[in-house]
Amino acid sequence: MALGKTAKYYRENPEARIKHRETSKKAAAKPDAKKKRAEANKARKELGIPKGSNIDASHKGGKIVKEHRSKNRARGGALKK
Repeated sequence: MALGKTAKYYRENPEARIKHRETSKKAAAKPDAKKKRAEANKARKELGIPKGSNIDASHKGGKIVKEHRSKNRARGGALKK
């Protein structure tokens, strides 16, 4: 699979990659982000999705739905056509 523009940029600019990771870490530590992850984890258990599965519990349109893991990772990003 070919790399998207963002992935290429961060591979070529390690300083920017470090800064991006720090910013992402701060965003992931916010209470809203923690709550959203907790909801998805709880939904995984309720839906009976086993650990290590290719199925995820994702937030879509205000609801939590089952979907294949490859479908929900950034929804395609730069590679979407």
